[in-house]
Amino acid sequence: MATPHTVAFHTLGCKLNFSETSAIRRSFEEKGYTTVPFESGADVYVLNTCSVTEFADKKCRYEVRRALKYSPDAKIVVVGCYAQLKPAEIAEIPGVDLVLGAAEKFRILDFIDGLAHSTGKGMVAAGDVKEANSFVDAFSFGDRTRSFLKVQDGCDYKCSFCTIPQARGASRSDTVENVVRNARSIAESGVKEIVLTGVNLGDFGNGTEVIEGVRPAREALFIDLIRELDQVEGIERFRISSIEPNLLTEEIISFVASSQKFCPHFHVPLQSGSDKILRNMRRRYGTTLYRERMDWIRKYLPHAGIGVDVIVGFPGETEEDFLDTCDFLTDLDVSYLHVFTYSERANTPAASMLDVVPMEERRRRNDWLRNISLKKKMSFMNRFLGSSRPVLMEGGFSQGAVQGYTDNYIKVTVPCEESCINTVQQVRLKNVESSCESVRGELIFAPA
Repeated sequence: MATPHTVAFHTLGCKLNFSETSAIRRSFEEKGYTTVPFESGADVYVLNTCSVTEFADKKCRYEVRRALKYSPDAKIVVVGCYAQLKPAEIAEIPGVDLVLGAAEKFRILDFIDGLAHSTGKGMVAAGDVKEANSFVDAFSFGDRTRSFLKVQDGCDYKCSFCTIPQARGASRSDTVENVVRNARSIAESGVKEIVLTGVNLGDFGNGTEVIEGVRPAREALFIDLIRELDQVEGIERFRISSIEPNLLTEEIISFVASSQKFCPHFHVPLQSGSDKILRNMRRRYGTTLYRERMDWIRKYLPHAGIGVDVIVGFPGETEEDFLDTCDFLTDLDVSYLHVFTYSERANTPAASMLDVVPMEERRRRNDWLRNISLKKKMSFMNRFLGSSRPVLMEGGFSQGAVQGYTDNYIKVTVPCEESCINTVQQVRLKNVESSCESVRGELIFAPA
C-alpha cells in the first residue's frame, strides 16, 4: 500500500499501555507519519487493548466502529494484551485489518505494507507469548507535566485469576543505566514528574532477555534503580505506580521517606482481606504480611497516600469471607480503594473453580466496598485541611483555576494563572469540594 500520511491512536488499560503506545507512536513519526487526533480521521488507527476486565471485547469493538465512523477507509490495527489472548476473535471484528501480539507490536511498521491486500478479514501476526522474551523500553510523551516510564514487563507469578503472564510473557526488565538515560531524556523535554510502570514493578532486575525460559542472573534490585533515579536532575517527582506487598521492602519505604523526589505515595494490591481467598488466588502473602507493610509505611511516612486494589466476588468468597475483607480494610489506615468485580477469564484456574458468586451479589459487594473507599478518601483529605502540601499544577485550566496533585496524591483545584501549569507550588488545602473528588486550595506565596 502507498505510505499513509496520518495515524491516530487509542489506548485502553494501564499506565504501561500508555507508555507503549507512545513508543509505537514515535516509530510511526520517525517514518514520516503525522499523528492526528482520533476524531480527525486518519489513514491508520492503532488500538492498544487491555484484557483485565470482561469488557475488553466490547471496548475493542466500540473503538473500531468509532474509528471507521471518522475514517471509513482507514486501516485498523489492534495490539496489546487482548490482541495476544484473542487474536482470531479480534480478526473477525468487521473493519479490523491487522492484529499483532506481544512479540510483534513493536514491529508494527514491518506489517503495514501487507495491509494493501486486506480482504476484509483481519490479518493475524500473534505468535506464542514465549516469543515475547526481550525487554522493549518505552515512555509516554505529550503530557507536559507527567510521563509514564516503563522499566519492567511480564510476570512470573501465577495468580489464579490473572491472564497477564499469558498476554505479556515472563518477567524481564530494562537496565538501570537505560532507565536513567530515558529519565534524563524525559527531563530534557520539560516534564516534571515520572511514574515508574511495569507489570510487576518490584520484580525489577530480572534481565532484559528470557531465552528458553532461562534469564541471566539478577544484576540489580528495585531499590538500586530508585537510588539512581533519585539523582536525575530536572525531574522533581517520581511515583511508584503499583508494587506487590511481598516485594515492598522496608528498605524501599525508608528510602522513599528520605528522598526529596520520590513521592510519599504507594499503591499496594491486596485483592482480598480473607486469607482463605488469598490462598485460592495464589497470592504470595497473607493479611499479616500486608498489615505489616502498611505499618511500615505509616512508621516512616505518616502522611503518605496509600491506594489498595481489591477484587470482590472471587469464586468461593462467602459472605463471611467478604465481611473479613470489609473489617480488614476498615481497620487499615489507607487512603482509597480501587475495587474490581471479579470476572471469569478464559484459561485461568479460577474460571473453573466451584461456588461461583452470582453477579448480582458481586455488584452488591462492589458497591459496599466503594462506600468504604469513599469514607477512607474523605477521611484522608480532611486530615490535611488547613495544612500546606506541594502540588504539581497539571492543567484543566478553567474559570481561573488549575488542577493538580499533592505529593501524597490528593487532587487539588487551585485558583491561579494558567502560567502556573507544570510548576510545583505550595498550596494550602482549604475544603473538600462538593464532588468529594478533590480539595479546594490556595497558593502560598513566598515573601518577596
